[in-house]
Amino acid sequence: MPQPVRRRALLLRCALAVTLAVASAGAFAQSARTVRILVGFPPGGGTDSIARLLSDKLKDALGANVIVENRAGAGGQLAAQALKAAPPDGTTFFISHDHTISILPLVVKNPGFDPAHDFVPVAGFATFVNAFAVSGGTPAKSFGQYVDWVRGQGSKSAVGVPAPASVPEFLVKVIGEKYKLDLVSAPYRGSAPMMGDMLGNQIPAGIGSVPEFIENHKAGKLRVLAVLGGARQPAMPDVPTFAELGLAGFEDVPFYAFFAPAGTPQPVIDQFGAALAKVIAMPEVRDRLTGLGMSVGFMPPQQLAARERAYAQTWARIIKSSGFQPQ
Repeated sequence: MPQPVRRRALLLRCALAVTLAVASAGAFAQSARTVRILVGFPPGGGTDSIARLLSDKLKDALGANVIVENRAGAGGQLAAQALKAAPPDGTTFFISHDHTISILPLVVKNPGFDPAHDFVPVAGFATFVNAFAVSGGTPAKSFGQYVDWVRGQGSKSAVGVPAPASVPEFLVKVIGEKYKLDLVSAPYRGSAPMMGDMLGNQIPAGIGSVPEFIENHKAGKLRVLAVLGGARQPAMPDVPTFAELGLAGFEDVPFYAFFAPAGTPQPVIDQFGAALAKVIAMPEVRDRLTGLGMSVGFMPPQQLAARERAYAQTWARIIKSSGFQPQ
């Protein structure tokens, strides 16, 4: 190889090495800073508990200080807006389930963010199902008994939901129509206050995720009477699915995942995803999430994005058929 050619090849290799070093430095620069995990719901709820479990392990996996920051309100809308406004430097991530990412843009005219343009998917880590539960003061021991109980109350009753215009709220409408009950949704600002009212017998029933209900269900403080999804949950095998009860069409299950601001460098996304994959593979983390009624599995960005699109399309049809108009 002539000398000038060898010199150019050497310079190209050096330039490539520098580029890779800069990219790697950008990815690992967060180790010298604090990484925020935004949560769109109050402390004490299911999403908050999961975020704190993962953040504790991510500290070592990322080699960074990781904190959970609650931006509660509007069904996660405030946290999503905070993510949009955050610099895309690898210091801010958003843990979310389906409601904020897939449902809010369908039910709110101006949510203040567009997931397709303002966020980038980082990684998913679990799926879960929603469940119908009654408070300890409600006498029903099965869903059929609950239907009979409501009919005995004049066919009208309230059902708590963690957020307005959420999947649980639409389920209240569907269940009411199916069983010819006048069920009224009672929206809360997150699952924690809804759970507080259920435990205090201030409201007879509620719809939320299995992770939010399971501990109190096991303790006998409330009773889960039915779950959505295509199969019974291993954490509560005696609880039937709604499909078994005759209410089919809700087998598509929601997800938990992390998102970052648009423009976040790919090396940063890859590093966080690798750290998350390492964390959810830990037996104590996997056992804890599984015990909460979740199906644990790593979803890379492309798979997460496809799942989010499919879930949003499914619920867009359901919401449209319900006659709901975006507010």
